[in-house]
Amino acid sequence: MSQFNLKKIAGYTHLAAVVFITLTVVWVVLYRFIFPPSTFLMVSKYGIGYTYSPKDLNKISPELQVCAMAAEDQMLPFHFGLDIEAIQNALARNKRSRKTFGASTITQQVAKNAFLFPHRNFIRKGFELYFTFWIETLWPKSHILATYLNIAEMGDGIFGAEAASQTYYKKKSSQLNISESAAIVASLPNPLKFNPKSGSGYAAQRKSKITQLYYSLDGRHYLRELYIRLDQPIYDFSKY
Repeated sequence: MSQFNLKKIAGYTHLAAVVFITLTVVWVVLYRFIFPPSTFLMVSKYGIGYTYSPKDLNKISPELQVCAMAAEDQMLPFHFGLDIEAIQNALARNKRSRKTFGASTITQQVAKNAFLFPHRNFIRKGFELYFTFWIETLWPKSHILATYLNIAEMGDGIFGAEAASQTYYKKKSSQLNISESAAIVASLPNPLKFNPKSGSGYAAQRKSKITQLYYSLDGRHYLRELYIRLDQPIYDFSKY
């Protein structure tokens, strides 16, 4: 291959990289101000239908917000997208067990759910980390949590806190109490199998554990941590 062709390929590669980064950053910035109108997982359920009614964080029960962090990512206010300690613990548990344990943060789950196809492979994991970086760089923590609670699947075709609250309890998501919030969050590892009305022993046990964690985090007062961080420089990586 001639030197001219190599330079031409390098030029096209550089241009493609610039275009990709520009478009994806614009996409992330757009979702900083609006919730995703849909996700690839929602689109995949188009034939069977789905329910999705995004709400601002101040219209979602504080109990549900804390329960979500308690169960899925207690370090959300403090990390920069990755929880290294959780990853190390998951790797150690995976060595001792046949069951695979994950350690995805809420930010990683938002990256996966909002921007990527619902298929697991190493390539998608790489893109997940890429979007995680930009989300943590460009979004406040409160919006990360709000987006997560709006687009996470909480039952078959039931997306977000409002849809789950209306489906299971016939009330607004702002009206959920601790017990109801813990029950909804308990289904998140496998919402197609478990839900607040499934009567599963596993879900009931997990609900109890989440309730305990809620109180151990000082309940709704833990939400203060989300907003304290907004006053600190976004590129102060030393704190992570």
